[in-house]
Parts: sequence; structure tokens; C-alpha cells
Amino acid sequence: MFKPVITFCILLNGWIGKAHFIPQIHSSNKQQTGISENVPLSISADTLPPVERKPPNTTYKAAFAGQTRISGMATQTAYQSSILTDKLRSPWAIAMLPDGRFLVNQKFGDMRIVNIKGEITAPITGLPAVNPSDQGGLLGLALDPGFGNNRILYWAYSENQGEENVTAVAKGKLSPDEKRIENISVIYRATPLYKGTIHYGGRLLFDKSGNLFLSTGERAHLQTRQQAQQLNSGFGKVIRITRDGKPAPGNPFTGSHNAGTREEIYSYGHRNVQGIALHPVTGDLWEHEFGPKGGDELNLIKPGSNYGWPVITYGTEYSGRKIGDSIQQKEGMEQPVYYWDPVVSPSGMTFYTGTNMPEWKNNLFISCLGGQQIVRLKIENNRVTGEERLLEKEGQRFRDIIQGKDGALYTITDQGRLYRIGK
Repeated sequence: MFKPVITFCILLNGWIGKAHFIPQIHSSNKQQTGISENVPLSISADTLPPVERKPPNTTYKAAFAGQTRISGMATQTAYQSSILTDKLRSPWAIAMLPDGRFLVNQKFGDMRIVNIKGEITAPITGLPAVNPSDQGGLLGLALDPGFGNNRILYWAYSENQGEENVTAVAKGKLSPDEKRIENISVIYRATPLYKGTIHYGGRLLFDKSGNLFLSTGERAHLQTRQQAQQLNSGFGKVIRITRDGKPAPGNPFTGSHNAGTREEIYSYGHRNVQGIALHPVTGDLWEHEFGPKGGDELNLIKPGSNYGWPVITYGTEYSGRKIGDSIQQKEGMEQPVYYWDPVVSPSGMTFYTGTNMPEWKNNLFISCLGGQQIVRLKIENNRVTGEERLLEKEGQRFRDIIQGKDGALYTITDQGRLYRIGK
């Protein structure tokens, strides 16, 4: 028994939307002819089959029950998805300004402001040049906690250094007329330099102490992968720095006596991290990262912990060849809370804290690229207890997702769309 969702297109005030309604289903399994909003089902969400129906790429076994292919669930409250604009160009990150408008980073090096009507400003000038090849470009974005007063913002980008490049973090001040970025300084570089153009990571997030998290990738190639395990490298890490780019106080490797250990490292053993978010209740840091062929991961980050890549993984090489010793568990290495096989290609993510959709409260929403969907996860006691997939029929690569001032979700796609999802 399944829970169908019926959609229809509407045109209102210049934007295109879809309203999602749940038909009433009785225990007799007969569907009513009428469609109604806010109609509960006689079947509980945790009895639905897993949403993933494709066969896995591997025969690897989960470390514990519920680590993958958890029971499905379906939103029972009617909601709408609307396209506010389709005129962006390869947007990569979105942040909400204090007045409810959105600041958007675009891969090829420009930053724009978009209002809730979908109107887009001219490019904000003054940004440094980026290397937009392959997975590079203008990447993560975060507003200073005091942005309302100081107008300072931070961004990650792929920075050229001669024939090589690096994931860099810069900060600057948005001018009063919102036309340029001023007083720019580069505060951090996730060295070493490298000539490749993929697996930069690049997501930014402030913690409650006003320190800045940066996610990085291990730059993908066989010769750089092992640096995810090395504490003298910025590759394959979650980094925690001050607003001036120094190692943040209280970091797990502060005062390390091991030569070369980088004190800005918060966790390590990551492949390519593009999603980080703080749980609204516990304050814990959650992270997701791309696996290879299979093995996308959702992790609960513990300071100083090793998340295993490339020693342990639930995926294989894209060719199907096994990675390393083909093991999934090892003492001293953390297990993912959840993994996907086949992959969903997770990019941005956010916890929902709004009041418009009570059943979404504290659920995790993940924007997915190759999966072309929004994944909704219910998390209880640090375990995933339900999974739903939204907007699967849109045919979009969802790059980033945030919650807006109005309590709705907003997501951007590689194809240039900005969606609003909510009541």
C-alpha cells in the first residue's frame, strides 16, 4: 500500500507552482474520488516500504539495522512547490539576508541578490577570480553572525595559485548600496596546492560560538585520497576556524605534540563534503558527503574523529573495482549514521525549524544532484527512522537548500531555478 501524491500546475503572479495534495485512503484500500488537504492516512509512515527501489551496487552489509534503506514516509500536510525564477546561472550556495531576500553564489564567479518575487539584481562586483573548471568556482557562502550591523560575509572558492589551485575562504563587506564587496581578505587556504579541479568541498557554516566550519574534499585522485587520513593536510576534512582564519579555540587537535598536525582540523577521513548543518535541538554538527559508486554518507560529527575514507567505505570505484581492502568497518573509525547505495549525490542540507509544516519539525532536508530530488529524513536519537523524496519529477540537480524567513524551504538548482517549498 502506498501514499500517492497528486500534483497540478498553477500560474499565479508570474510564477509557476505545484500543489501537492494527499488523497484520502481508507483501510479498505479504496481511494476516494475527491482530493482534500490535511487528510490523515490510516497507515503509519514507518510501515511504508523504503523509497529506494533500485538494486544496490554492492553486496556490503550494514553495520546496524536502519543504517540504509530505512522505511519510507510521506508528508501528509498539503504543500506547494513553486519556481520563483529560472534565470540564475549555475547557482551553488544560497543564504538568507536579514530582510528575507536571498544572497546567491553562482559557480562562474558572481554573486546576486534575489527577492521573494524572483527578481535578480545585477552581479555584485569586487569578488576575486575563481577557477570554474569542473567542480570549481564560487562555492559556499555564510553571513557573519553580526551581518545586520557589520555587513561582513564569507565565501569559499577555488583559487588559482599558478598552475595549481586550492579551496580558499575569503571575507568582505557588502557595500551599503549592495553593488560591490569591499575590504576583501583571504583568511584560509586548505593546502596543499593541487592541480586537479574536483572535490573541493566548500560548504561554510557558523557555529553558535561564532567560529566558522569549512568542509573540504580530498581532491579525488588516487595520489591525494590518503591525505584525508593525514592530519598535516587540509584535504578531506571538516575545518573549524575563527573569523580571522585561525584555528578555533577548543579544537580537538589544539596543542598536539605530533609534528605537522593542523590545529584547525575538527574531523577527518572525509571524501567530499558539501553539506553541514547544526541540529536545532542538540546543537550537534551533522555532515554528508559524496561516496564513489555507492556509499554516500550522513555522519554525526564528533570532534577529533576519523570517518574512514578511503580505508572504509560502502562504495566501489566507478568502474566497479573494490576500493582498498574493501572493508566497511574498522576500529577507531566512525560509522555513518546512514548511507545510500545507489547514491543520491547529496549537496546542501538544512534542518527544518519552521511552524508551517509541523510534521517536518527538526527533520533534515538534503538537496541532491545526481538523485535529482530533495531527501527528507526523520532523525530520532541520532538514528534515521524515515525517508521521503520530494520533487523527484522536476528533473533538476538540487544544489543547496535553506529555510526562509517565512518558514518555507528554498532550494536552488544547477539549471538555474530557485524553488519555494511549503504551505
